[in-house]
Amino acid sequence: MKKVLILLFLLPAFAFAQDEPKDTLWTTSGSTTLNFSQVSLNNWAAGGKSSMSGVVMVNYAANYKKDKLNWDNTFDFRYGFLKEEDQKLRKSDDMIDMSSKLGIEASKNWYYSALLNFKSQFAAGYDYPDTDNAISKFMAPGYLSIGLGMDYKTDGFSLMMAPVSGKFTFVTDDDLSDEGAFGVEEGKTMRAELGATVKAQLKKDIWENVTLDTKIDLFSNYLDQPKNIDVDWTFKIIMKVNDYLSANLITQLIYDNDVKIQGDDETLPPSPALQFMESFGVGLTFKF
Repeated sequence: MKKVLILLFLLPAFAFAQDEPKDTLWTTSGSTTLNFSQVSLNNWAAGGKSSMSGVVMVNYAANYKKDKLNWDNTFDFRYGFLKEEDQKLRKSDDMIDMSSKLGIEASKNWYYSALLNFKSQFAAGYDYPDTDNAISKFMAPGYLSIGLGMDYKTDGFSLMMAPVSGKFTFVTDDDLSDEGAFGVEEGKTMRAELGATVKAQLKKDIWENVTLDTKIDLFSNYLDQPKNIDVDWTFKIIMKVNDYLSANLITQLIYDNDVKIQGDDETLPPSPALQFMESFGVGLTFKF
């Protein structure tokens, strides 16, 4: 199952990898960004710890257009680490997000569209300092979303409304499955939901050498508490210094009513909570 999902999303990236004529109907773009920071202290009177951290980001897009047909594919990968002097290497960020959207023009800027989206992570995650019991792994959770609806597109902006959507949550790790993690029933490896999806994306130059890149996914389950809307909102500010140096501010906000999180008060049971991540770094960017 895992291999099939990965192959399904990577197919557009390699379908036209060989030499193409100048009038090719495919347009591709991508970048790799490496952010790194390091602090070294020796007999430092003010105190502190030596540390180093880094984030690797890979973004790729492969889009096809012919007559009234559009096929847009995006691949976003992110992985970060943190190392302090007296601790082992720890994961600080981890994301796999792949989307494929097929559209047929209905009228100006409007398309009949079908959406396929997959999200997961690369490596196991832990509730540090406990490194014996993983709280997440690849495909635990994994999310597969499909939807049919209408897509409004202009230059740099897309808003898709899919009133017929399915969301599948996978927990393929036996231990996490037995715990009933991520809203999947205890002992099960998958949960299916039927509902509506709204997906909005905006990429725009807001100042010279400053780009805003943001996207938000909303999902409501028709059959179970439809007012509890799942939210996944990523916000990026990309500041170009020169052809190879850039500064990146990234935030991600997630809310999923089916994901229970243990708060600071361990006498209370885990409950849904707003998840937030923020990352800022300066590093090298290579475009391809």
